[in-house]
Amino acid sequence: MIEKVKKLLLDNAINPASTIEYDVNGTLHVMSLEEIANQFMSASLESQEIFLKALQKALESGKSGVQTYFEKVGELLLMSSLSEKF
Repeated sequence: MIEKVKKLLLDNAINPASTIEYDVNGTLHVMSLEEIANQFMSASLESQEIFLKALQKALESGKSGVQTYFEKVGELLLMSSLSEKF
């Protein structure tokens, strides 16, 4: 399914290797769109399908919609990861 995500991005002139930076309490965390997608693709099939449908919806809004989508999804993943460490 990750190949489908990458193809959707590339078909819309969006590089899956593009990164998003998050500053959490002065510590910079950088995640690529592909890394974010990969983390969701390791979840249940239902989660994968939800991710893909939401991505398709974001693509309808253009690059800014996709950027916002990945920013929010990445933020969720990052916060979940950081909360597990504490």
